Amino acid sequence: MILPLNPIVLTLGVLLFALVCFIVEWIPVDLTALAVAVLLMLLGLVTPEEGISGFGNSATITVMAMFILSAGIARTGVVQVIRDFLIKRGGKNISQQVFVMGLIVGPITAFINNTAVVAVFLPIVEDWCKKQGISPSKLLIPLSYATVLGGMITVVGTSTNILASGISKKLGYGEFGLFQFTKLGLITFVIGLIYLAFAAPKLLPDRKAPASSLSQDYSLKDYVSEVVIAPRSVLIGQTIRSSGIQRKFDIAVLELIRDDAHFPQPLADKILAAGDILLVSGSREDLLKIREERGLDILPDVKFSQAKAGQETAGLAALEPDETSNPTIELTSGQDKVAEVLILSNSRLSGSTLKDLRFRQRYNATVLAIRRGSEVLHDRLGRVPLRFGDLLLLQGPRESFLGLQTSRELLVLEQRDVESFRQDKAWIALAITAGVILVSALGWIPILVASLAGVILMVLTGCLKPGELYGAVRWDVIFLLAGLIPLGIAMDKSGATKWLADQLLAAGGQLSGFWILTFFYLATTLLTEILSNNATVVLMIPIAVEVAKALSLNPYAFMFAVTFAASNSYMTPIGYQTNTMVYAPGGYKFLDFARIGAPLNLILTLVTPILIVWFYGL
Repeated sequence: MILPLNPIVLTLGVLLFALVCFIVEWIPVDLTALAVAVLLMLLGLVTPEEGISGFGNSATITVMAMFILSAGIARTGVVQVIRDFLIKRGGKNISQQVFVMGLIVGPITAFINNTAVVAVFLPIVEDWCKKQGISPSKLLIPLSYATVLGGMITVVGTSTNILASGISKKLGYGEFGLFQFTKLGLITFVIGLIYLAFAAPKLLPDRKAPASSLSQDYSLKDYVSEVVIAPRSVLIGQTIRSSGIQRKFDIAVLELIRDDAHFPQPLADKILAAGDILLVSGSREDLLKIREERGLDILPDVKFSQAKAGQETAGLAALEPDETSNPTIELTSGQDKVAEVLILSNSRLSGSTLKDLRFRQRYNATVLAIRRGSEVLHDRLGRVPLRFGDLLLLQGPRESFLGLQTSRELLVLEQRDVESFRQDKAWIALAITAGVILVSALGWIPILVASLAGVILMVLTGCLKPGELYGAVRWDVIFLLAGLIPLGIAMDKSGATKWLADQLLAAGGQLSGFWILTFFYLATTLLTEILSNNATVVLMIPIAVEVAKALSLNPYAFMFAVTFAASNSYMTPIGYQTNTMVYAPGGYKFLDFARIGAPLNLILTLVTPILIVWFYGL
């Protein structure tokens, strides 16, 4: 069959451009989607009204409202209340721990955005692992996968489900009911959780030693040193800021010690004197340069002692020399602390460097190291472009970390006290969310209207402050959806969807309906590992429905197959956002995800199409 020229060629060309951009990630995926919408308008494949229709699409608005409802649940501390149950019932057997954890987070993510759930449970699970003496790498991938599986229990479990429901409506089949595929989602959730409980202890290695110190995890011994300002030093009488030593030599001054008195951050305006000892973080090469150019003496190698009572850092204060006459740094202090901070997916920090951000000045904290998966970065940290999922080891005053705990862009990986939440509003937030679910499930009010009403009630009842609404929304997801919806319109208008469906029918026309359904599930599963799950749904559902219509098969069966497979991202740390969130905290290697995720993908590929045919017919 000869490919018609003009609109189909142009549309497929834009599609190819989008696929390449999504795979290589030259620019963020949400910006790619927006560029695709603009390109479609410039080429005349969609009208300007159609090009911006994604911003007013019911699926986009519903996703935005569900983000806000999830934030209302999180801000009132509802999820934290159950952490005691997790610790009490988890036991010491890893299989039991995975199973109990999954039974808790799975049902929650059926109604709350799974990235929000992982953000809440990450520090809880890490603390749990420390107390149990097990490596967090045994539990963090199961945490991510359990939330992905749980998100498939209801239509509002993920933005992908809501988008698929909107596409179904556009194609003339109506929106999915809230619990339309719940029985399918529950069974795949249980199957996946049983697999994870048995596989995690065997297939996931100990990437991080249990209860190991941050100094060991990040190899700080080789990058934190003490230097003393010699009488000949040109730094005498200068402030740390005016001397430019941090900027020019790419080192971080963590503490100043003068006559046994310890001065923590901020230090920029401290005037230096002969005999001052500076605790600095930086490479050996930079220390040798600063010694020669600025007249500093490097003290013997710093050794680290474990913090008392299992507490991790703070202040990095030098103590009395040990028996080897080398100074020892104990990671405890009343004023300062060190903690790990995760860069979230909607963070404006992504793509920027610490230097560009003036990170130290903005957050009053110093980055000691960056963990990216199993890799730990120490050198030239100010010039490293930050990414979603990077784990920053920060040192600074305790007050700075209290401020970071309220940040919408960074997640401090330590448990927050339940008292810091609006506990008195917890039951109100639960009631509002339950009300939205109930009226939507009964069909009294469309889910779009119910979720927006829930947002208003969250603010009126004080569960959320008005200023928190905008920070609750994952704007990268909203722009991604809004940019991709016009692509679906162009595919339909140009006839590209029908052309692709015809090619698939010609290639697999001899297969039975079941095997064609399985083919779509498998193809979507593979595609979603390299594209975003939302982009995969936009591309695959219209083609699957077109094939189903041509073969007189059940379109719902094909839509459900694509919807479930699009969230079936278990083989890479970049296939799903929750996978990326646990990548660095678990210290995983890239292939750890494939090691445990590939069998899970295979199991679900074999089981899900059978269940779809059984429940919904073919």
